[in-house]
Amino acid sequence: MIDIIPNWHPIFVHFTVALLSTASVLFTVSIILPEFQYKEQVIIVARWNLWMGSFITIVTLLAGWQAYNTVFHDAPSHVAMTNHRNWALITASLFFVLAAWQLKCRLQKYIRLSFVIAMLIAFSFLLTTAYKGGELVYRYGLGVMSLPTTEEHGQLKSSGHSYDGGATHQSKQQQPKSIDPSDSMDHKPMNNNNDGHDHEH
Repeated sequence: MIDIIPNWHPIFVHFTVALLSTASVLFTVSIILPEFQYKEQVIIVARWNLWMGSFITIVTLLAGWQAYNTVFHDAPSHVAMTNHRNWALITASLFFVLAAWQLKCRLQKYIRLSFVIAMLIAFSFLLTTAYKGGELVYRYGLGVMSLPTTEEHGQLKSSGHSYDGGATHQSKQQQPKSIDPSDSMDHKPMNNNNDGHDHEH
């Protein structure tokens, strides 16, 4: 697996969101612009996006299940992760039904309003699921190799730090001194009555 991500779910999920979102928008366009010159082509493209999105969603779900069972997490993030999983299963089920609906009606050159309404409902579920998935990374830090310090970008500038693509670097004056591991092993615990400045070696 790629070093910076723990599993394939973050990759496949973007195809799911992009394809199903595009399908939802195009189906809506075919209804609100009934006299559109390329309406039939729009419907065809929308159907293919729905079918391809539904297919890739199967892979996304499998990768998500693998992530659910392997990513390191604590109790609060487990609750959030389970909630995201449940939303994902409901959302995927809705789009699978809609994909089958359009497969059955693939020869029709028009789209029913009831279908578009169902697509928009499924689309709202998709956005909610995506939001909850984003929470797992940006609120709970799941699958993240390291977290930055909580300094503001403005504070970094004013304190002599440089900002480069999200990575912060300390100035040379603020670089911590290197410590010989062999020296640190010789330190004894500080005495409670000690003022914290004298160590025994």
